[in-house]
Amino acid sequence: MSSVLISVAELQNLLDSGGNRVRLLDVRWSLGDPDGPQHYLDGHIPGAVFVDMETELAAPASAARGRHPLPELAHLQKCARSWGVSDGDTVVAYDATGGLAAARAWWLLRWGGVADVRILDGGLPAWEKAGGKVVSGEEPDPEPGTVVLTPGNMPTIDADGAAGWQGLLLDARAGERYRGETEPIDPRAGHIPGAVSAPTAENLTTTGVFKSLDELRSRFEGLGSGSVAVYCGSGVTAAHQVAALAVAGIDAALYPGSWSQWSNDPKRPAATGAEPA
Repeated sequence: MSSVLISVAELQNLLDSGGNRVRLLDVRWSLGDPDGPQHYLDGHIPGAVFVDMETELAAPASAARGRHPLPELAHLQKCARSWGVSDGDTVVAYDATGGLAAARAWWLLRWGGVADVRILDGGLPAWEKAGGKVVSGEEPDPEPGTVVLTPGNMPTIDADGAAGWQGLLLDARAGERYRGETEPIDPRAGHIPGAVSAPTAENLTTTGVFKSLDELRSRFEGLGSGSVAVYCGSGVTAAHQVAALAVAGIDAALYPGSWSQWSNDPKRPAATGAEPA
């Protein structure tokens, strides 16, 4: 097992071994799909707890902070305890979209100091393809956990930091949004001047699992050099980019406000086209 990912086989072995306690988080969410709770009820890995992106993994949206601001530490700790997480647990987050949502839970819990958090590589589709058991309906509420979170264990930057970033600033949105050809949700199209396009979807193979360490390292090294920071639309899929960079052995800071915060500030410039500047 890596420090970021866990395979279906590794997770099954861990569950079968009865060793370290495993907390499973079902983080099914995607832009434009509000039916995560129903997807969970229709079928989930036994023992998994549904985690709500909008209310548990983010603070309320605002123009000043973006669509998915980081939650307050006390709120995140309360939620993590309601999921049954205690200090020393192994936490595994999964979704059905290649980890694009589960990575937000991974990043937040790592930011809060939880040492052993993994993303299930390939998510629920990989679990089902391997013959893993799936159950429907509600799960009994887990016994409340006792985890104590401390902030700041993963690096972040704010809008000023993004504006003055001297290293490699990656834009994890789809290429057409980076180029300013379309903007389906935020008030302005384009990208932060100087940012390099690096769509999150390119972290994955066609089967929805992360590319190999060598493939990811080659990808990111080909985008530029220097200290790395990442943003996306609202700080969700950028966490997936941070995870992919971590697989490749590259540390990266997250800009949580991302384009949803930047584009709401008329003083912030927007670049368009395929070039960073």
